Amino acid sequence: MEAAMGLMRRVPPKHSETALSALLSLLPQHSSDLLSQVDQPLQVLCDVDSGKEFILCEYNRDADSYRSPWSNKYHPPLDDGPYPSAELRKLEIEANDIFAIYCDQYYEGGISSVYIWEDENEGFVACFLIKKDGAKTAHGKRGCLQEGSWDAIHVIEVGPVEDETARYCLTSSVMLSLTTNNDSSGTFNLSGSIRRQMNMELSVAEGHLCNMGKMIEEMESKLRNSLDQVYFGKTKEMVCTLRPPSEIIEMRLPDS
Repeated sequence: MEAAMGLMRRVPPKHSETALSALLSLLPQHSSDLLSQVDQPLQVLCDVDSGKEFILCEYNRDADSYRSPWSNKYHPPLDDGPYPSAELRKLEIEANDIFAIYCDQYYEGGISSVYIWEDENEGFVACFLIKKDGAKTAHGKRGCLQEGSWDAIHVIEVGPVEDETARYCLTSSVMLSLTTNNDSSGTFNLSGSIRRQMNMELSVAEGHLCNMGKMIEEMESKLRNSLDQVYFGKTKEMVCTLRPPSEIIEMRLPDS
């Protein structure tokens, strides 16, 4: 199992579904652990009742149906699927409206979905999802890549309120994949994933949504910086070492 998880951490996100399928065939006894621990690129489905798209994941799935956060209905229809309580459903509706604005302001387009459900510790769990397609054929703003996607998964465990405070445990994963194809750079592919965790105890005076939003905003900033330093920074360093820019080559050439 440890070797399988190590392999999945090194597989490009665009090939993770194929790799996971192969591992499930090889290790059927670990299928539940693999499915719960391995993040896959997010898929999207259209809610015919609301006309809005929503993101599919393990947290809104029951059997082969997925619950839409917009209409609170399963697609395809499911008679006995689990639903959040009336109180959590109200919080879920508000979270989806706010997170859609966050997605538009920070990502200039994209699709977002929020799912909330009860846990066993008298608290609740919230899952915030973002999928941004940056390809030329995408509907989002600034689509300039041949292929490109940003998939963000934020899962927050919220403990029961004690003395006007609650404990929040945020686990965030980001999967990045981009491909360029132009005359200046040719075909270039860069992809990878990163996961981080954050724990905080915060006052609930301003509400759970405010606290969760601040944590996600801070975490996404850290993840973007890490991706910039690890993936883009190291790639630029390697490319400039193997193929120095023309001005550096000219400086190294002796005067004729």
